[in-house]
Amino acid sequence: MHGTLLLARALVESGRQIDLTGLDAGAAALCAAIATLPPESARPLRPALLELLAQVEGLGAALTPR
Repeated sequence: MHGTLLLARALVESGRQIDLTGLDAGAAALCAAIATLPPESARPLRPALLELLAQVEGLGAALTPR
């Protein structure tokens, strides 16, 4: 998902339009997988998930018309 977000951000910043449909599906699958983990297994994933959140927020900001 990290690579997808980086590519999407680069495309947006270069002026290209992107389709976020697949991103929704990927995020849903990731969340579903993490929800099945016991807390002690999921806890170490928190930093990576926070980084993904920051990337999504950055993509959202790049998509906002200026």
